Amino acid sequence: MLQRLVQLLPPRVRAVLRRIPILVVLYRWLRRGKLTRERYVFAALAVSAVAVGFATASDTRGLAPSGVLVLIVLGGGLLLKVRTLVALLGIVVAMVGYNAWKDVPAIGPGMIATLTITAVLALTLARTRQKLGVQGLRGDSMLLELRDRLRRQGELPELPDGWNSQVVLLQAGGSSFGGDFVVSSCDGDVLEVALVDVSGKGTDAGTRALMLSGAFGGLLGSVQPDRFLPACNIYLQRQRWDEGFVTAVHVVVDLRTGEYTVESAGHPPAVQFDASGGVWRVSSAKGVVLGVVPDLNCVPERGTLRPGDALLLYTDGLVESPGSDLDAGIDRLLGEAERLVPRGFATGAKELVATMAAARDDDCALVVIWRA
Repeated sequence: MLQRLVQLLPPRVRAVLRRIPILVVLYRWLRRGKLTRERYVFAALAVSAVAVGFATASDTRGLAPSGVLVLIVLGGGLLLKVRTLVALLGIVVAMVGYNAWKDVPAIGPGMIATLTITAVLALTLARTRQKLGVQGLRGDSMLLELRDRLRRQGELPELPDGWNSQVVLLQAGGSSFGGDFVVSSCDGDVLEVALVDVSGKGTDAGTRALMLSGAFGGLLGSVQPDRFLPACNIYLQRQRWDEGFVTAVHVVVDLRTGEYTVESAGHPPAVQFDASGGVWRVSSAKGVVLGVVPDLNCVPERGTLRPGDALLLYTDGLVESPGSDLDAGIDRLLGEAERLVPRGFATGAKELVATMAAARDDDCALVVIWRA
C-alpha cells in the first residue's frame, strides 16, 4: 500500500524521499510483520504529512495548504496510539523544519504555535484513549450507548388500561449523566418502581449511577418486594465506597386493587394525591440511607390509589435549597403540583420539574403514577 502511495508522487519528490533517512526507517518499520489497521492509518498520515511538506516547499503561488499539517496531527491524536503518534509528530516536525530551512513564508511563529498546541491536545487524546483501550471515537460511542441504555431503563413499562405514568429526569448543567435514575418492573398485575439518588451531580455521580442502575435493576423483581432495599443496602456495603451516599424510594402497586406500599431509605417522602378530597398527603415511610448500616430497617407505609388519585416520587433536587427547610421545599412542590390536577399529570410533569429546578443546580427527577 505504501509503495502505491509513493508512486503517485511526482518523480522529483520520490527522488528526494529516497535520500531522507527517517523515511527509509519508516518504510522498513511498516514492512515489518503484518500490517495492522493502525499501521495503515499511520502510513496514510505520514505520507500525507510528507506530501504536504514538500508541496509547500515547492509551491510558488501560495496554493499548498500548510495548515493541513494541523489536521494531520489532530487525526493522529484521534486514531493512533501514543507511541505511533510520537513517530508521526517526528515526521511533522521534520517537514516543518524543512520548510523553515526553505524560508517558506507560511511557516511562521503562528503556524508553529498552532501545531504545538494541536500536538499537546493530540497527545492528551491519545493517552486517554490508550488508558480506555479504545481506538478512534469508540470511547465516545460507548458513553453515548451507556447514556441511552440508562434512559431506556428509566422508562416505566406499559401499564394496563386505567393506569398511567410519567418519568422526568433533568441533569444539572445540561449534562448527559446524572446521579438520579429509575428502575422498574411489571410482573403481571404488580408494578415495582424504585427512584434512586446518588449523592453528587454531573459525571462523578453519573458514573456511580451507571453501575448501580444495572445492579438495582437486576435486584428489582428478582427478590421479594420487602427485601429489595435491604438487598441494595447489602450490595452497597460490599462496595465499601468512601465517598457520597445513596437514597432510594421503592413503591409496589397492585394494579388490580390500587393498593400500594412505599418504602424509603433516606429519601424525600413520597406524596399521594387524594382526588376525593383534593388534597396531597405526605408519606410517613422512612429509613436510613443505603450503605451506612449493615442491617437496614425501613418503616413502610401502605395506601390505596383510587380512580383520579396519583403518587409522586421525587429527588431532593426538586425540594432542597441551601439555607431552606426541606418541609418548605415540599410545600412549594405541592403548591406547583396543584396546577397539574386540572390540566392532567401527563402534560404538566415536565413543566413542574422545569419550574422547581429553575433556581437549583442539582440533578432532579420526578415519577408520577396515577389512576385514570
